[in-house]
Amino acid sequence: IVRELVGHGLTIVSGLAMGIDAVAHRTTLEASGATIAVLGSGPDDRTIAPQTNSVLAQDILKRNGLIVSEYPARSEAQEFTFPQRNRIISGLSKGVLVVEADTRSGALITARLALEHNRDVFSVPGGIFSTKSIGTNRLIQQGAKLVTSARDILEEYGQTDAQPRPSDIASTR
Repeated sequence: IVRELVGHGLTIVSGLAMGIDAVAHRTTLEASGATIAVLGSGPDDRTIAPQTNSVLAQDILKRNGLIVSEYPARSEAQEFTFPQRNRIISGLSKGVLVVEADTRSGALITARLALEHNRDVFSVPGGIFSTKSIGTNRLIQQGAKLVTSARDILEEYGQTDAQPRPSDIASTR
């Protein structure tokens, strides 16, 4: 999804967290796209959280990306700083895509904030027995736009024709 969004000139904003955030940033860089990482810590190498993504943060800066933090250098990440940074993520974004979310997920906080900021909320559906899909499926029940490919988002913003290609048809396993 990220590769195609970047190919249409969209900027990817995420939180530099482990997992989907890091994959989104890395994929954007590999596709020569623009990405913004919003931190829940200070922006200096020593306090970037998680530390395992400090190299990714350096790569973002080397490739003309942006690192944003409301916290001064040497500010350690705290439990409350991540939900706070999510309001910046939603505020910088036209729409928020939630790929995975359990019942108590930071992604759900971001989705709620996006709605408060009059942003679009998109959600990737998941298996009904997966705890990582409880939040995404619930968002769809509550009105988030269901996303199965980048085309779903691009159509919402009028950036593609409405004709589905064979590659857009998902198969089940």
